[in-house]
Amino acid sequence: MAGEFGVFAAAAVAPVQTTVMENDDVKVTFSNKGGQPVSVQLKKFKTSEGGPLMLAQGSFNRLSLEVPASATKVLNSADLFFTAGPVQKLADGGQSISYRLNTSNPATYLEFVYGIKPGSYVVSYNVHAVGFQNILPGNQNYLNLQWNSQNDKQEHDMENERLNNQVHYMYANDKHDYFTLQRSSHEKLDNKLKWISVKQQFFNTTLIAKSGSFDAADVNTKVPQSGNIVGQAFTTIQIPYNRANDFSFPIDIYYGPNHYKTLKSFDLGLEKIIPLGSGIFAFVKYVNKWIIIPVFNFLSGFISNYGMIIILLTIFIRLLILPFTYQSYVSQAKMKVLKPEIDELRAKHGEDQQAFGMEQMKLFKSAGVNPLGGCLPALLQLPILVAMYSFFPSSIELRQESFLWAKDLSTYDSILNLGFNIPFYGNHVSLFTILMTITSLILAFYNRGMTDQSNPVMKYMPYIMPIMLLGIFNRLAAALTFYYFLSNVISILLQWVLQTFVINHDKIHAQIQENKKKPVSKSKWQEKLEEVQRRQQDMQQRKK
Repeated sequence: MAGEFGVFAAAAVAPVQTTVMENDDVKVTFSNKGGQPVSVQLKKFKTSEGGPLMLAQGSFNRLSLEVPASATKVLNSADLFFTAGPVQKLADGGQSISYRLNTSNPATYLEFVYGIKPGSYVVSYNVHAVGFQNILPGNQNYLNLQWNSQNDKQEHDMENERLNNQVHYMYANDKHDYFTLQRSSHEKLDNKLKWISVKQQFFNTTLIAKSGSFDAADVNTKVPQSGNIVGQAFTTIQIPYNRANDFSFPIDIYYGPNHYKTLKSFDLGLEKIIPLGSGIFAFVKYVNKWIIIPVFNFLSGFISNYGMIIILLTIFIRLLILPFTYQSYVSQAKMKVLKPEIDELRAKHGEDQQAFGMEQMKLFKSAGVNPLGGCLPALLQLPILVAMYSFFPSSIELRQESFLWAKDLSTYDSILNLGFNIPFYGNHVSLFTILMTITSLILAFYNRGMTDQSNPVMKYMPYIMPIMLLGIFNRLAAALTFYYFLSNVISILLQWVLQTFVINHDKIHAQIQENKKKPVSKSKWQEKLEEVQRRQQDMQQRKK
């Protein structure tokens, strides 16, 4: 035994003892084996099945430092027994506990000191090594911290959980990046790190270098074929070691929810783990940060029903873009008035699309109509629609909140479980998704006058797209599909009210006729475009 464990022979065997430290938010159980947390419970949250929500439990999870037992033997502190000190009450109402790993030399030992404060999801973790320069190789300027994390199933949809099971990290130069466990099994992070996080759909565990940075990290991941395990991460973190006789490296461990305001309060960019917009739509994160989240938080400050909050948020957004929506409907009315004349031009020029285009532009110019006027509200709504696509599925506030028939707004609403899987659709029926699809088709029918009915693609695409998207949205958050459904209903009502009671088609027709009488001034761009078109026509005639 002494030969195998070297200077740590006295720590090879001992009775296992556990100690609990907790506040109102988190309950952490520590063990003298490894001097590490063996279970972490978030007290204010439950799993989808109503059980206690554990961010760490079981033997897979470990927080372990590599320690040299001899010149040729390296051990893991998780396999050795520490001597536990008593739980200390702190002046701020918090608690702390220390675990010491002794060696055969009283002047050389390893100590882990943990602390927890009231109203916090953070567990402080101080790595304290005394005399280690005497047992480490002479050229080693780092300590290896092994952090294994297993994410157990917590939500209703395992597939969605795995899509959101990621490793995020922030470099010392404030560059943030991440990878998904399902898509990458190994990543080597060679630059200095401020923090590294294992993110689940609504929760995360993050190790933060409290002073300085981690030197590097090597992450291996695995997605087991299990109905209860979402994913596993094996991370080796290099802690910079200056070979001082009395060395300390403080780390904060965050065990908590992916709550934007909470993570942002650290002022370390931790909130970037919440997917508010990425890829080509990365810009929508600013819509979420500056508009959606502040309004959502304001409403949730005095309204407890999140379904009502979504309704009010939708109304607020539609009021915000109402002036542009009105101009869009006016533009649609103008196009409707001009439609007979456009049809005449199309019949006159037949297959000559170039000539038809030139005459159509002249008509628009003389009538004072902007053919793209109806597109502006759609362009303004696109960032908001995409922002919502990111916001609602990521909002922990909606987790396990019910509304109407939806038991949990953070996942899909199922009114019928089929018991079998339909390709491209799923194994259940989401009523909000069906309502969203139906209202999308009604809206497309309402706006059919705005599309080129002679073009089969333009004519039928507004009806085909909602059907194609049915399978995608069937498994998305009920909050999202409810928002899209509600937005469609408001669009239909607004269009009906404005076109029936507000927009005067006769007045618009009279105004267009007056505009035609006015002399038309051509812009330089239009003159150049017409010149190019004339040249093309001349070339075509010469070829004939």
